[in-house]
Amino acid sequence: MTIDVASLVVETSNGLVQGIVDDGVRTWRGIPYAAAPVGELRLRAPQPPRSWSGIRSAGKFGPVPPQSKAPSLTGTLRKAPMAEDCLSLNVSAPLEPEDGLLPVLVYLYGGAFSSGSSAEPTYRGTKLVRDGRVLYVSLNYRIGALGFMDFRAYSTPERQFDANMGLRDQLAALEWVQQNIEAFGGNPANVTVFGESAGGLALTTLMCVPAARGLFHQAYAQSPASSAAYSPAIHAAWAADLLEILGVPASAAVEALTTMPAAKLVNATRKLTTKIGPVKQPGSLSVSPVIDGDFLPRHPIDAFLAGESLPVPLVLGTMAQEGALFAKVSNILPSTPERIEKMFAGTDPLARDRVVAAYPGYPSRRRSVEISGDLVFWYPSQMVAEGHSRIAPTWSYRYDYATPAMNLLGFGATHSFDVPVMFGDINTGTARALTLLGGTGNLKALSERFQGSLLSLAKHSHPGAGWPAYDEFHRHTRVFDKLDRIESDPFPERRLAWSGYRGYV
Repeated sequence: MTIDVASLVVETSNGLVQGIVDDGVRTWRGIPYAAAPVGELRLRAPQPPRSWSGIRSAGKFGPVPPQSKAPSLTGTLRKAPMAEDCLSLNVSAPLEPEDGLLPVLVYLYGGAFSSGSSAEPTYRGTKLVRDGRVLYVSLNYRIGALGFMDFRAYSTPERQFDANMGLRDQLAALEWVQQNIEAFGGNPANVTVFGESAGGLALTTLMCVPAARGLFHQAYAQSPASSAAYSPAIHAAWAADLLEILGVPASAAVEALTTMPAAKLVNATRKLTTKIGPVKQPGSLSVSPVIDGDFLPRHPIDAFLAGESLPVPLVLGTMAQEGALFAKVSNILPSTPERIEKMFAGTDPLARDRVVAAYPGYPSRRRSVEISGDLVFWYPSQMVAEGHSRIAPTWSYRYDYATPAMNLLGFGATHSFDVPVMFGDINTGTARALTLLGGTGNLKALSERFQGSLLSLAKHSHPGAGWPAYDEFHRHTRVFDKLDRIESDPFPERRLAWSGYRGYV
């Protein structure tokens, strides 16, 4: 097929960009949606990008946000260019422009707010664009200390620090979409945001940010840890811990935080999030949204339960064995009896007996891992679905399917393994390895159904026929498996046992 070169040149509000054709789609990469957050803009809310003259080449991804190059759950490319000047986004569109405007999908990557970028191969979205006839947008946002720590306590009249920089970046990108996506053939009045893990948490949090109203119209949250937002007091303690790791006294905090190489902040944050935070406060996430009373007025769970979330159609769900991956390869969940007991002692001792009673066999390893996954992912999602269903259409799911290899390795249907399935990336990389013992056909068919529910939400504000909405009486949940099914109120004894538990707030 011959591509009209003119269709690759698009005028944005800051200047012309020229894209490329790759893997059967037109794509524009590395477009700045905000000014470089460096110098005086480090640890500040994003500012508008500078305009340019001429035609800007948009054939390469922008630098990834500063992060550790150690192996991570997101598989960040070890050789990828990395820089604080990372606030860019990417747009992909079908090869042939449509007569009308297409639905827009915007993806927020996961990685515990410590790793990840839009350049990762799985996130390129080409199958969604080719098969779904949609526009796809992915973006970088600040992570780690530069994006999700609160240093406002160290502000001075001469140098102010902001909070929730990473969330504000996402908001700025969504504002860019509203201003520019029509030029690429997308409909700014039909934007669906989806994200997994930290990306799902960011999405449910944005649904409780007043400034996000009108910027997106449907939401699809995969494994959101929706309760992981904390008070300024808790965040201030983590900021103090980070400065202690760095050996920086409070009196020197401003100079250190504004001039220190990003790599030093990354290394110190990694120590905080993997070795100190999970031990001192099991079940919490040291780099996370802060309830600042302004941008994020109140805890997202409280906002959902009070009916204050943005009233957009929402699909959300979790994996059947969320905690299994973390128990094997990460150290950030309370998946041992010692950490579980410490968590309850530090948050809600009275909840301990009723919760563990809902997991017969505790303190076995299996039950401890189940408690950790339900605490961080499943039960918060139940609270979100309960509250949101009172004001807007809401659908709940559980992802149960695991290939024989996943079961043999002891993972089951665990955290993040639904990401390549959603993107249709089941013939490369990890997905190929996980089907070595069979399951390719089942995984392909499941991918079509799982991805299809996202596309249906984007096009029809509904994830498809045969999936009843969630309500507080029936609590209908679609179970994605070899053969999908609808269950009513899965694990009611666990849900009731967790009722009222809030963890660290």
